[in-house]
Amino acid sequence: MTTAPIRLGIVGLGAMGRQLLETALDHPDFTVVHAVDLAPAVVAELQARHPGVRFSTSPFEVIGAADVDAVYVATPPATHAALVVPAFEAGQAVFCEKPLAVSDADGSAMVEAAAGKAAAVNFSLSDRQSTRYVEQAIADGRVGEVLGVEIRLTFPVWPRAFQSDATWVGERAQGGFVREVFSHFAYLTDRLVGPLVPVQVELGHRDAAASESAAYGLMRAGEVPVQLTGIVGAAGVESYEWVLRGTKQSYRLSAWRDLFVAEGNGWQPVELTGELGSEATRLTLFAQAVRCSHSPELADFAAAERVRQVVEAFHR
Repeated sequence: MTTAPIRLGIVGLGAMGRQLLETALDHPDFTVVHAVDLAPAVVAELQARHPGVRFSTSPFEVIGAADVDAVYVATPPATHAALVVPAFEAGQAVFCEKPLAVSDADGSAMVEAAAGKAAAVNFSLSDRQSTRYVEQAIADGRVGEVLGVEIRLTFPVWPRAFQSDATWVGERAQGGFVREVFSHFAYLTDRLVGPLVPVQVELGHRDAAASESAAYGLMRAGEVPVQLTGIVGAAGVESYEWVLRGTKQSYRLSAWRDLFVAEGNGWQPVELTGELGSEATRLTLFAQAVRCSHSPELADFAAAERVRQVVEAFHR
């Protein structure tokens, strides 16, 4: 097994691409050799800051390039398949942003291309300590029978401030909080409880061209009911809650990382020890996958496609 740094190419330098670029530059398993964005101003800015990395505006200087072992794709979801499939065909490993795709055809093509390859999708909850803790509590029987899951999302404004330059995030065609945020919690539910099946799902829109302003979903994971409520424009702060109800214990995950447990005496904080999970730890897991050791704490393309199907059910 080689331990030489993996030569990484990055396609898409928006909020997520920049974050992973900065993380990968300091990561011992990777050497960032080439990064791409379609905006010349972004390329010029980052080239000045990181002269040791080659920057350009041409994705296919990374996709299929002989000096790139692995590719991180952080472009809008409708463009993923056109980049990911050729990368796999060229023998490159792929770490793709979620959501996997928008269309059924793209999702299927990406899953097929990923078969037998080093491949992962970047769901931020996949390696969180909170995820591992609840997963173990279910396996140990501490939760008892799982009775239900509730997901509650509230946004004063959408897109959020850090996404303001990515206009597509606020458009109906491939944006919206169901794709961008609910997908993380759909993945979490899929992993801990089981694959989701939509029962009744609806979106509300205040603007004909904009992404959704409200979402309601009733789904099931096996026989377990799963509910989503989401709203944009509410006064107050952003809030993200995922609640697992069990006969012995219930768990509440708030603000992505704060975990609480209830056993009849109200919610009590759970002390989590060790690495909490981050872009850096997921890059470590991706490096292991490139070196032929895929971790269950890294989402694969099959799981991402199950999530995509549930997410896109809201848009049909």
